[in-house]
Amino acid sequence: MLSFPNIYKYTLILTIFTAALSHCSSTSPIQQSQNEEAFSSTAPSQPPVDPVIRRDGQTVYIEMTSQVTDIEISKGVIYNAWTFNGTSPGPVLRVKEGDTIVFTLKNKDMRMNHSMDMHAVHASPSSKFIDVMPGEEGTFTYPASNPGVFMYHCGSKPTLAHIANGMYGMIIVEPKAGYPSDHLVDRSYTLVQSEWYKEHDYNSFVNGEPEYVVFNGNTYTLKEHPLLAKVGDTVRIYVSNAGPNEVSSFHVVGTIMDRVYKDGNPRNIEYGIQTVMLPASGGAVVEFTVTEEGDYPIVTHQFKHVDKGASAVLRVTKDGKNHGGKTMAH
Repeated sequence: MLSFPNIYKYTLILTIFTAALSHCSSTSPIQQSQNEEAFSSTAPSQPPVDPVIRRDGQTVYIEMTSQVTDIEISKGVIYNAWTFNGTSPGPVLRVKEGDTIVFTLKNKDMRMNHSMDMHAVHASPSSKFIDVMPGEEGTFTYPASNPGVFMYHCGSKPTLAHIANGMYGMIIVEPKAGYPSDHLVDRSYTLVQSEWYKEHDYNSFVNGEPEYVVFNGNTYTLKEHPLLAKVGDTVRIYVSNAGPNEVSSFHVVGTIMDRVYKDGNPRNIEYGIQTVMLPASGGAVVEFTVTEEGDYPIVTHQFKHVDKGASAVLRVTKDGKNHGGKTMAH
């Protein structure tokens, strides 16, 4: 049987414990609502800032900015995007195998932290991919020791929100000895597949279907301004699937890929490929020869995504010039 002092002691402990729980439950919704407000709100559009890229021997200095910029993702559809340097995808970066990258990120987004997760390097994420606070900058050094086609993206929490809102791009690490087929290639292009969801809607990012699936950021540019080649050309495309959620079944209508370098590594070579499966963050170098004049659609063979915008056109003419006609729809 409990004495009065013991009853008082246990009552006091229970009161303190209940107060602690009450404090936790009262602050968590406030913190959650603040996060939701930051992630769901529209910010003033900042004009694009050019990246600064400078080579000094085998050291490449790259300076980029994280910023909010309004971009047109489909005709008349403006998205208040989180970006690197005001575009989505961000600038295509090129370095060489064996280079050292000295990377600086300037954060112009005054609402939240951003970071850089670069798939092309060996680095400690807890020290080299860390957050850069609003209005600040961070500089990180890493070796580019593996050749290939890689994704870069913001890795700040929640990473899904930062990628889905537009913070991704492609970095190419050129093989030290080149590709075995370099002497065969007449034209080369870069292409990034990605998805757009309901603007700033984290639930849509997690549970929804993309509203648009695009090549190089929007649904229309590579149809209105097709890639060009002339009859007999061998074309190389550096391709990356930024996701963040869907796979890409990369396919060029009307031809067969002579060579595919998986992840862009010259040792990962396959021949005679009709479709290249790219997981989210996957990359490849694909090469093919065009033998006849005409428009060659470039798609993901998941055709519901083509209907949402994932289509480009390679226009092949006798002289390799654009005759200006309407491109083939697919």
